[in-house]
Amino acid sequence: MRITVIEHEADATLGYLGDWLGPVCDVVRPYLGEEVPERAADGLIVLGGEAAAWEDDRCPWLPATRDLLARSVEDGTPTLAICLGAQLMTLACGGTVERGGEGLEVGVCEVVALPAAAADPLLSGVGTAVAVQFHQDVIVRLPDGAVPLMTGTPYPNQAYRLGAAAWAVQFHPEATPEIFTSWSTASGLGSARELNAAVGAAEETLMATWRPVAEAFGRLVADRARADLEPIQGMS
Repeated sequence: MRITVIEHEADATLGYLGDWLGPVCDVVRPYLGEEVPERAADGLIVLGGEAAAWEDDRCPWLPATRDLLARSVEDGTPTLAICLGAQLMTLACGGTVERGGEGLEVGVCEVVALPAAAADPLLSGVGTAVAVQFHQDVIVRLPDGAVPLMTGTPYPNQAYRLGAAAWAVQFHPEATPEIFTSWSTASGLGSARELNAAVGAAEETLMATWRPVAEAFGRLVADRARADLEPIQGMS
């Protein structure tokens, strides 16, 4: 089993996900000149980044990443799209992303499960939880056929599922306190010290909440890998 990971910048890495999923992730770094593949391996993770989802001039690999996301949704490849990744998946599949009218959503924020989450393969055990946020662009219209899974204030579209096995989350389940501190420091936020302390204090809760979600995603990828392998084994 292999998971293709698209990393948009050096400060927005797999974080916790690298530990929780183990050494199965093949990280592609297009900002270093690496080519975004046409198709993912057994699974796909698209991480966050500072750019807006429509800033193709700033990040020339974004069109290829949107194509990869659209193809993965269509193929039923297990996909986890995070923050910028979620916004790219939304645009790729016909939804709308805009600059948020309420400004930056940042720090440890509450997210609330919607009724459909109760039977969701990834988010069924989450309920009301806290998550790390750091974004100013927001998903304002979901793609057709998307199933809303989590909401929040001031931005309601916090997580959805599309197709058989693709999830978009606006928040950052992968962000460690160290990663968040690097973002808040680089942004020059006047409240950085307080925000950093809050993320650090919530670390155990964040890990307890989002590690089962990551592990559930890993199981879906493993199932997909086995399903793809069985016809080949049957021919031998």
